[in-house]
Amino acid sequence: MAELLEYLKRAVADRASDLFIVAGGPVCEKLDNRLEPISEERVFPQETERLIREFYQIAGRDMGRYLQRGDDDFSLSVPELARFRVNTYRQRGSMAAVVRVVAFDIPDYKAIDIPEQVMALADATHGMVLVTGTAGSGKSTTQACIIDRINRTRECHIVTLEDPIEYLHRDRRSIVSQREIAIDTEDCLSALRACLRQAPDVILLGEMRDQETIHTAMTAAETGHLMIATLHTKGTANAIDRIVDTFPSGQQDQVRVQLGMVLHTVVSQQLLPGVDGRLVPAFEVMRMNSAIRSLIRDGKTHQIANAIAAGGGEGMMTMDQSILALLQAGAISAQTALDFADNPEQLRRRIG
Repeated sequence: MAELLEYLKRAVADRASDLFIVAGGPVCEKLDNRLEPISEERVFPQETERLIREFYQIAGRDMGRYLQRGDDDFSLSVPELARFRVNTYRQRGSMAAVVRVVAFDIPDYKAIDIPEQVMALADATHGMVLVTGTAGSGKSTTQACIIDRINRTRECHIVTLEDPIEYLHRDRRSIVSQREIAIDTEDCLSALRACLRQAPDVILLGEMRDQETIHTAMTAAETGHLMIATLHTKGTANAIDRIVDTFPSGQQDQVRVQLGMVLHTVVSQQLLPGVDGRLVPAFEVMRMNSAIRSLIRDGKTHQIANAIAAGGGEGMMTMDQSILALLQAGAISAQTALDFADNPEQLRRRIG
């Protein structure tokens, strides 16, 4: 176990985002999108199996689900070091794992460049807030910062439904109940239904994965709760389309009307390589107003970008406006800005 702890300590000390244990190559860590070997030699199947069994031992978790299904997702804490989100899986017949490093303390939103118009979502009291982006774009960290601000500024009951739990929230002014799917409850849908009987003011839903969960989440937002949920999509308009497309065609008009009523804000984010070597976030923020509600109801999501661009006075921001601001602040290069822009040609003209 000493060897595994050394790998974890190295990843934390180097501020790596992930640790990779895969047979056939060295143990590697991910540093700002670069893979760096941290073991001197390649690891083989018997060594990866030993390391992965040690993960389960530290977590006090049974391996039955992993051995039966071939993959598993769980979190664990190493005292005085950090929390880790572990995804174990099989590849080419051998055991493998990718480990996400999660700090014990919730980061200062200013230090990781989350803008105030995103943090202001902590003031919302009802409706649905969506945080969207591709895998590894920082959605969980953004959500944790918003929940932390609610916890510090309001007296309410916050219920989180996570798979697995990443950041731990201590009760401040609020009571925070954190439930891990498959450990504290059977599945996401049953946990969400039960949650509505637990007097929640704020519900954090780790990910909306299927039609029934999305429908239940929208109903919860309709009945006076603040629902903060995640979708794995890039762009605010795509998030709307993704939700609507989950339902049969005969229900989609009704879903658009319901979405127009329950949505409060959609935030989309991505991480860009900065000039100093670290990753910096760019955000698109869509707040609901009468124009955007009409576009959603009428299925004209392709026009939402223009409505967001015109809504700066209401706290809205397009992805390209956010990227341009990062460029003007000297945080990213012009080439990076063009590589990640939604409309590179238009941005090129704005850069001049």
